Amino acid sequence: MTVTDSNLPQGRDSLTEDLLWRGLIQDSTGLDELRELLDGGSTTFYVGFDPTAASLHIGNLMQVVMARRLQLAGHRPLLLVGGATGQIGDPKESAERTLNPPEVIAGWVQRIRDQLSPFVTYTGQNAAQLVNNLDWTGQMSVVEFLRDVGKHFPINKMLAREVVKARLETGISYTEFSYQLLQANDYFELHRRHGCRLQFGGSDQWGNITAGVDYVRRRGAGPVEAFTTPLVTKSDGTKFGKSETGTIWLDPQMTSPYAFYQFWVNADDRDVSRYLRYFSFRSREELEELEKATAERPQARSAQRALAEELTTLVHGEQETAQAVAASQALFGRGSLDELAPQTLRAALTEAGLTRLAELPDVAGLLKESGLVPSMKEARRVIAEGGAYVNNVRVTAADATVAAEDLLHGRYLVLRRGKRSFAGVELDG
Repeated sequence: MTVTDSNLPQGRDSLTEDLLWRGLIQDSTGLDELRELLDGGSTTFYVGFDPTAASLHIGNLMQVVMARRLQLAGHRPLLLVGGATGQIGDPKESAERTLNPPEVIAGWVQRIRDQLSPFVTYTGQNAAQLVNNLDWTGQMSVVEFLRDVGKHFPINKMLAREVVKARLETGISYTEFSYQLLQANDYFELHRRHGCRLQFGGSDQWGNITAGVDYVRRRGAGPVEAFTTPLVTKSDGTKFGKSETGTIWLDPQMTSPYAFYQFWVNADDRDVSRYLRYFSFRSREELEELEKATAERPQARSAQRALAEELTTLVHGEQETAQAVAASQALFGRGSLDELAPQTLRAALTEAGLTRLAELPDVAGLLKESGLVPSMKEARRVIAEGGAYVNNVRVTAADATVAAEDLLHGRYLVLRRGKRSFAGVELDG
């Protein structure tokens, strides 16, 4: 994947106006100052990712896409992975975080750095750079930290943070309480080392971000600015980034490209236009056409498919996207199952419900064992009425069986009841 000028915002809008139209700026230290940085010459900016797991998830995708968007507009990214802050943890409102061993965090840092690499380009005048705050934080003594950093933070302001106030009754450790100082010092160090003048992050980071802006200015190193992106939500009240099978990760080993694709295809009509504005690099005109199509023919799911294909290509590449699209069609009889790679087929069947069997019963038994029907009686009725399919081939005989050569990749069967209900069977061993 490469960053090219063809991805730049086109047409009548400046970068700032485009971001505002998309709803991507929630808070800022000053819109006029932000406009000057974004619409003027090249600005060095940073965004941070703490290694709290072995992979980023789609809750992080807003920041990843924003970094790419700003680089395409001519700005220079510093992508920070928190080897130091990841060992401390930003306070949660609910309870104290569990501290992971430093060696585990170090492994996660490398994985996330590798994961971030394809989203930006590392050559040219505005070449991106990956940075790790352990490089400067790890060198500081306790005395240096307290004198040079802590001296600039009034306790009353730190206590006023909503997340801190929420934890005062149940208790908060000094470790988590100090997180804000560490993140603020990151901004100062990146400004000093790389001339960074802009930070952005999620809206839940606004308190930490403004603390960093204030700290840089108190050290006489400004001016610097910041903004936040909105929290991504679902209209039905469920948490964005979750599916029935759990968190949607960017790592293909943790969430398959097929499952990633399906998450976006299944986006609610009430959400998809907003997601397109947030995550897509299409022009305003293209997005407005997709919004119109959703309003007029929601059953076609044109906007969802456009979003799913664009983001799956961005995260997993064109080949995996093509496989995900092919699987979506083939499972419902609109394409060839034989053309699906085994890992794609298994991922798709796992999403639908994959049953492992040591031996294969007849087709009626397969329908029952897979959960597509509640009983053998119902299975035989479905077969008799022509509603049963094995590998997209209709089965009409009540005593039909499956031969070894019918197994896809030597171990899988795709079962379907009617047009839309399907499940998978894997021959175990």
